[in-house]
Amino acid sequence: MDKVKDIGRSKWFALGAISLAAIAFSLDLTVLNLALPNISTALHASTSQLQWIVDSYALVLAALTLPAGLLGDRYGRKKFLLIALLLFGIASGVCAYSTSVGMLIAARVALGVGAAFILPLALSTVPVFFNNDERPKAIALLMGGVFLAYPLGPILGGFLLTHYWWGSVFLINVPIVLLALVVIAILLPESKSSVRHKIDVWGIVLSVLGLTGVTYGAIQAESKGWASMQVVFSLIAGAVLLALFVLWEKRKMQRKESPLVDLNLFRNAEFTWGTLLATLVTFCMFGLLFCLPQYLEDVQGKNALGAGYLLLPMVGGLVVGSVIATKVVKKIGEKISVALGFAIIATGLIIGTGTALHATDTFIVLWVGIVGIGLGFAIPSAMNAALGALTPERSGVGSSLVTAIRQVGGTLGVAILGTLLGESYRSKLKLAGLPSQVTEAVRSSVTGGVNVAHKLVSTELLQNVRTAFVHGMAVLLWVCAGIAVVSVVLALIFLPNKHATPTGKKVKLS
Repeated sequence: MDKVKDIGRSKWFALGAISLAAIAFSLDLTVLNLALPNISTALHASTSQLQWIVDSYALVLAALTLPAGLLGDRYGRKKFLLIALLLFGIASGVCAYSTSVGMLIAARVALGVGAAFILPLALSTVPVFFNNDERPKAIALLMGGVFLAYPLGPILGGFLLTHYWWGSVFLINVPIVLLALVVIAILLPESKSSVRHKIDVWGIVLSVLGLTGVTYGAIQAESKGWASMQVVFSLIAGAVLLALFVLWEKRKMQRKESPLVDLNLFRNAEFTWGTLLATLVTFCMFGLLFCLPQYLEDVQGKNALGAGYLLLPMVGGLVVGSVIATKVVKKIGEKISVALGFAIIATGLIIGTGTALHATDTFIVLWVGIVGIGLGFAIPSAMNAALGALTPERSGVGSSLVTAIRQVGGTLGVAILGTLLGESYRSKLKLAGLPSQVTEAVRSSVTGGVNVAHKLVSTELLQNVRTAFVHGMAVLLWVCAGIAVVSVVLALIFLPNKHATPTGKKVKLS
């Protein structure tokens, strides 16, 4: 079953519906952070409870991504995608009308279960229904839905929180999910592997526990620091379990049994380097999304709505870049397209390092738009390299592996970049003479520093806090630009130029 299924033009409408599901998947992350202060007041949630409202979703998402692909391959990708969307929609409704913290956390866990299936199964349809020529456009459409949610989240969330109660931010998902359910049910054919592989129970257990450990450690590092015993133990335990997972999968392969993940996939340069480069571009993008909203809101004093508007150029640039890339990739090949994308990203980020305390909106729109164009070149081409190496037989597991690696990479990226930003910010603070409690609040974050400065009516402290954050943001953007430059080199050296030459062989997963 290596041939792509031809279902005519209906696949594009079905992909549009799947992209809507991807928007709902990403919107949930962006709007929740805006609603946390309102949730804290309405449900009397403590800081630790608020953290679990956020983290429960991320942990379940990381843990179940790999098993999701296996179940889709075995029992039907459309079937599990529909079940996941239904669960996601219902859980969104429960979140909206939760009357206690425990109820909200439980609903968030259910939401995470649904999300763990949505993106990998959405990606798994691409190798099944789209050929080599169509695949870059399909991936661009799908990933465009994921990234569209990042600026839309603050805009929609800010509007709803201004006019309605906190639960309304979760109801954004419901009409999107309903529309996706109807269109996918009607237009997307069922697909599954023709070979009934045995379920690798120990592989699932080890991967779930390992991914959970690494993800939990990275999440906790943001608040407790990398030296915390809880963080160190979680990261080491997760890494050991993932190492055991790899050894177990090797053993399964040697015995000619069905592994959860066929490690031979990593012998394919397209998959390995496509996945790695897709993860690195996520790393760079998360760095931008982590610091820029804080700069716009805490340094420039804009509200969430205004900050969201200034992130829109990233999506506009991504659309422009994707359209150009899908047209020229056949001529220049994926290697050049990815390398060019990272070069453009690096250019935008380097310009962004010059963002001053009172930078104009025009300047911000310029460099954020340039980064967006780079993302439009790099993301679809890197993802196409990875997904193009998969056969339709087990596209679910392969897509889940790509998603899991990007998810963990993104989580670690936010933790590492968050630490870098925090340390750089604190290095420029001048807090001599302030009480210890006040000092701790200022050092904790730029938001805390700005709040303290306003309460003390101290123009000098406010200026120092904001200047310190601008310095930290510049350091972070320089690091992300450096990663982008290294990625240019990696792409040019290691990524095969698949579409500039006859189509290469796909990896046949066992």
